[in-house]
Amino acid sequence: MENNNFNNFMEDEDILAKEKKRWVFFGLPFTFTTYTITQDILTIDSGFFKKVENDCYMYKVQDVELKQGFVQRWFKLGDVICYTGDTTHPELILKNIKNSKRVKDILLKNSEKARLKRRTINTLDIGTGDMSDMIDL
Repeated sequence: MENNNFNNFMEDEDILAKEKKRWVFFGLPFTFTTYTITQDILTIDSGFFKKVENDCYMYKVQDVELKQGFVQRWFKLGDVICYTGDTTHPELILKNIKNSKRVKDILLKNSEKARLKRRTINTLDIGTGDMSDMIDL
């Protein structure tokens, strides 16, 4: 009897959000791009004839930005831009998605959790506050 745990691999991971890229006008999902957010990974699946799957670990997401133009606001869409430490894609853009504010909040919250879990928190050395820290006297 064969133990086949491979089929249950993705079912074990909880999907926090799954959105499709949409047309700007009317917000119709007639594109072949899907964005999937789990606890540890952001996945972008795109293409019809040539499928491309791009993954980014959540701990690499450093900042998240939401942009909404006038037409996007009209149809309740937005672009979520993830600034990452990933070498292949330093900027991941989740284009024309519904629930963009919720997706941005999920990405921001879970990227912080992932960094804490892996103990890879970025810190900034702000010095002691003396002017001598900034200027060599």
